[in-house]
Amino acid sequence: MKVLIVDDSSTTREMERGILAQLGCSQDEILDAASGEEGLNKVTSFDPDLVLVDGKMRDMDGVAFVRTIRGNGFTKPIMMVSSECERQRVLDAVQAGASDFVVKPFTPDLLSQRIEDLMGRPEQQPLI
Repeated sequence: MKVLIVDDSSTTREMERGILAQLGCSQDEILDAASGEEGLNKVTSFDPDLVLVDGKMRDMDGVAFVRTIRGNGFTKPIMMVSSECERQRVLDAVQAGASDFVVKPFTPDLLSQRIEDLMGRPEQQPLI
């Protein structure tokens, strides 16, 4: 499974890499980006099976990132991982095309379970 991690926090990217490794992803199956713009540049060439995206980044928020890649035809699962968990923020993410939403801080077990659940979910089944 190829995964693109888009988060401006290097600590979060490393934590997510570790969790993905525990799920069986090799390091060459994981690519990361430190900004939304960098993530947009990598999503097409890398063609990930899953995207993990931060909800709030300096250059572009997660909702704008999700809306942009969905608008460009990306149909695979996108999990937004954000410390902003207000109901409207979650709704905005889902309406933009996020497949799932996980609140920071998260435990490794929680994120692992949500990734496993998401990747086992039928492709077009909505989150809510």
